[in-house]
Amino acid sequence: MTQNTQHRTYRYYDFIVVAFVTVLLCSNLIGAAKAAQMELPFFGTVVFGAGVLFFPISYLFGDILTEVYGYAHDRRAVWCGFGAIVFAAFMSMVVISMPTAPGDFNSALQGGLEIVFGNTWRIVLGSILAFWSGSLVNSYVLAKLKIFTQGRHLWVRTIGSTAVGELVDSGLFYVIAFYGIWPTEQVVHVAVAQYFLKTGWEVVATPLTYWVVAWLKRKEQEDHFDYHTNFTPFKLKV
Repeated sequence: MTQNTQHRTYRYYDFIVVAFVTVLLCSNLIGAAKAAQMELPFFGTVVFGAGVLFFPISYLFGDILTEVYGYAHDRRAVWCGFGAIVFAAFMSMVVISMPTAPGDFNSALQGGLEIVFGNTWRIVLGSILAFWSGSLVNSYVLAKLKIFTQGRHLWVRTIGSTAVGELVDSGLFYVIAFYGIWPTEQVVHVAVAQYFLKTGWEVVATPLTYWVVAWLKRKEQEDHFDYHTNFTPFKLKV
């Protein structure tokens, strides 16, 4: 077990961060505007953003980063994701606001871009704050649970931390983005449905998480415990 990894370098950490940011951007940009539906036990017909199917993968990466490398390394990845989402939102705003060249194709394309990327400021703000808060809460809870369980019962940490992190994520996003626009009952209903979908994804992915964590710990010779970690979210250094 390792308590201080501040001066170590790793073979796979950068690759995981890149994969984390890629999943995060894609889940926010591709399919986020599409409303899909499916039939679920106990819930009936559930309407959800198609991007929700892939967004929980970012939490899986967060669990892996914290479990193997520690809270500080995951916090750094979260800030990378935060910067990527902010830039994507800014770029979308600039591209959409630019004058459109003449022609039917360009006019139709502009309309499509506005539908897909022209989110309101509330949706953008809600998405950014919900991701940042939920991801850091997820990492914090997992790090503390790892100490509490003395490194045993990985499934307790991954599922428990995701349940808390996704609660913060879903609660913040739907309140910021849609409270006062949708009926309050609808906001609560959709937020609860999304929460269970995202958390359920983590449960299903538990065997994969176990395999990836074990492989990384073996390859990196690392199994970090956050005994002396500064858990402030406002820090980039590890």
